[in-house]
Amino acid sequence: MKIGISVCSTHLVEDPHEGASNMIERAAAAKDAGLDTLFVGDHHVTPIPYYQNNVILARMLAEWGDKPFGALYLLPLWHPVTLAEQVGTLASLAKGPFIMQCGLGDSRQGAAMGIDMSKRVGMFVASIKTMRGLWNGEAVDEPRYWQIEQAICSPVPSDPVHIWVGALADKAIDRTARLAEGWLAAPNLTPEEAGDGIARYREACAKHGRESTASAIRRDIFISASAEEAEKVARPYIEQGYRGVPESALMFGAPEQVAEQINVLQEQGYTDVIVRNMSKNQSECMKTIEHLAAVKSILG
Repeated sequence: MKIGISVCSTHLVEDPHEGASNMIERAAAAKDAGLDTLFVGDHHVTPIPYYQNNVILARMLAEWGDKPFGALYLLPLWHPVTLAEQVGTLASLAKGPFIMQCGLGDSRQGAAMGIDMSKRVGMFVASIKTMRGLWNGEAVDEPRYWQIEQAICSPVPSDPVHIWVGALADKAIDRTARLAEGWLAAPNLTPEEAGDGIARYREACAKHGRESTASAIRRDIFISASAEEAEKVARPYIEQGYRGVPESALMFGAPEQVAEQINVLQEQGYTDVIVRNMSKNQSECMKTIEHLAAVKSILG
């Protein structure tokens, strides 16, 4: 089982430098803890500071090194030529293969950016096909959504970009099996729902004769030296309805407890767990990342 981290991009700070510094420090801690992958998210038109993925990721790579890395992209909100070029540039900064996590985005963000999100599924599919062509060094046309004519991209990634799609509905899982290398399960799935989801994804891959490179799930996490300390910090977040995530879908406790929870996912067939810090406190987040080294050691 690989353990990666999605570093939170939202930071309630008066000085924007502080939020950026927090993200950079967490990337360095993730490397020191021996984590396997590094990611950042994607969000737009936010009322509070949200550090945009391509820019902050480039800086974080200076701390991360050459292991696999990537970001989430809400594809209908991006022009595929611009994004293909940006990913090509990011991929040139480190030897680790680039992993593109993809989602559809929501109507609010689309409306604020002048995008007709009623077409988002078609735009999503066309975006992936367009970018794959560009990364293959092809001259690409896409006449339906962006009126692209003979676009090219340079630099192209030296290694193939791996695409993971976040999906839950049957049609979306089927689309993921057809179009992507991997599937990314949502962080709000209970253990039972996580088992059902990966079973449906495997069935879809078999149906299309595709072999997945990754079945990943994101989990919000807090780790402390003892279960009691972890409970004390995590409980207030849970009582406030933390992100609408069921308690059974959260991971908190001592390293041994978190390792047990991750092992359940491994037994279900997941290849990767992508953790995100529950705490808003930087020192608590850093400690959690440090404890992940012990979790990896327990899991072997």
